[in-house]
Amino acid sequence: MINNDIRENIAEILSLGGYKTFTAENGKKGVETALKEKPDLIVCDIMMPELDGYGVLHLLRKNPKTEDIPLIFLTAKAERSDLRKGMEMGADDYVTKPFEELELMNAIESRLHKYDVLHKKYEPTGKGLSELANDLRTTGLLPLNLDDYASDTYSKKQVVYAEGKRPRYLYYIRSGKVKASKTNGNGKEYITDLYSEGDFIGYPALIEDQNYDDTAVALEESEIVQIPRDDFQNLIYGDITVATKFIRIITQNVKNKEERLLNLAYSSLRKRVAKALVDINEKFNQPGQSKPIEISREDIAQYVGTATESLIRTLSDFKSEKLIEIRDGKISVSHPEKLKNLLF
Repeated sequence: MINNDIRENIAEILSLGGYKTFTAENGKKGVETALKEKPDLIVCDIMMPELDGYGVLHLLRKNPKTEDIPLIFLTAKAERSDLRKGMEMGADDYVTKPFEELELMNAIESRLHKYDVLHKKYEPTGKGLSELANDLRTTGLLPLNLDDYASDTYSKKQVVYAEGKRPRYLYYIRSGKVKASKTNGNGKEYITDLYSEGDFIGYPALIEDQNYDDTAVALEESEIVQIPRDDFQNLIYGDITVATKFIRIITQNVKNKEERLLNLAYSSLRKRVAKALVDINEKFNQPGQSKPIEISREDIAQYVGTATESLIRTLSDFKSEKLIEIRDGKISVSHPEKLKNLLF
C-alpha cells in the first residue's frame, strides 16, 4: 500500500528481520489482502490510488476481522492536522518520510509488543490487572517509572485509603501485604480482596473517577509507592486501547466478586472456607511456591464471611482430613485441588 520502490524496500527489510510480508500496490487491494491474510500489523501510505490511507483505515476498523490489527501510517505529510486525523481514526503510529530503517523497525516492534499485551488473556482479578500494568510498563506502553515516585512505609493495620474518600493516588506495593474491605450497616467487616508485593491497588476509583468503595489496610509492615492520580489518568487515557483493556478486566473482576458474594450466601461453610484458602494461597504465592498463609484467622474469617470460631472449627476438620497443615499457627495448603473440588 506504498509506492513501488519504498514498498519493496520495506518488504525486504522486514523479511531480513524475520517477518513474513504481503504487499499491495493500492489501498483497495491492500484492504482485500488484509481481509484475506489477517496480518499482525499493517504499514500503510496515506497518499495512494484507488483508496487513500484514511479510507483503508476506516474500512479496516469497521470490519471485526481487522479492527484490532495495528496500523502504522507512512507519510511525507507531517502537518499536525494530518497526524491528528489519523490518530483520531484509530491509527497506532506515524513514521514520516524520509525515515531510517531502524526508526521503522522500532515502530513496528513497539506496536507488535502492544498488540501482544492488549490481546493477552489476563485473569479478571487484582493480580491480572497488576500483571497487565507491569507488562505495559516493560514494553514501554505505560511509561511509568516507579523510581520517580515517593514511597511510604505503612505499619500493620495502618489505613492506605478509606471508603468514601476521593482517590489521590495509584498505589504500588513494593513489599508487604494489604487487604481491601467493606463494612456493612451493622459494623461487620467483609474483605473484598487481598494484595501483595507487585500489585497495584486503588485503580478502579481512579479509572471510574469515583470515591473509593472499600478501605485498604496494611496486613503487615508494607512499603507502598504513591503515584499521583493525574499522572496515572493521563497515561491511561492517553491511549484509549490501554484504557479499554483496563476497563474490561475491571468489569469482569466486578462480576467475579458478585459471584463470590453469591457463593458466600449459598455455599456450605466448608466449601466457602476451602475456596478462601485456595484464593489466599494463590494471591500470596507465586506459581510453584507453597509458602504458608501468614494472615490472621480473623482476616480469613472476614474473607469467608463467617465467625472466627466457625472458621477455626473448619480449619481443624481440614487438618484432620490432611487437606491442610498447621505449624506454629501458620496454614499451608497441602492439596489445593482437593479443596477446590470439595463436594460439600
